[in-house]
Amino acid sequence: MVQIIIRSSVDGSSPPEWLMVELQGEMVSRQNSGLAGNVMGDLLYTKEGVPVLIVGHHILYGKVVKLDKPFAVLTKHHSHGNEGSNSGSQVPMETDQQGSTSYSVSALIKRKLIFKTRPKPIITNVPKKV
Repeated sequence: MVQIIIRSSVDGSSPPEWLMVELQGEMVSRQNSGLAGNVMGDLLYTKEGVPVLIVGHHILYGKVVKLDKPFAVLTKHHSHGNEGSNSGSQVPMETDQQGSTSYSVSALIKRKLIFKTRPKPIITNVPKKV
């Protein structure tokens, strides 16, 4: 039987809540470098609580939906120790003699933002020539 050790958090506090963003279509970087670490756009909320996503010259209106089953964001931890020096707090997960692996919950995802309408272009008033 495989045992997977999952700690709720390192300091005993509850993990932060993240939001999942669901978009229609796909997001592509202009430099073909991927989206990791780059700013995608601006996420704002109206006074009524409606999420608004501004990406470049486009605006998307969405809604907040509670997930039926929440997700947990896990962080993997390796402990490299001797075979016979297992502490009581961690149990080896894998069968290798290198050490044990445990996971900690970094965040919980209980809600998602859904942007299922097509993006609308942002157009400013351009004065007509007289």
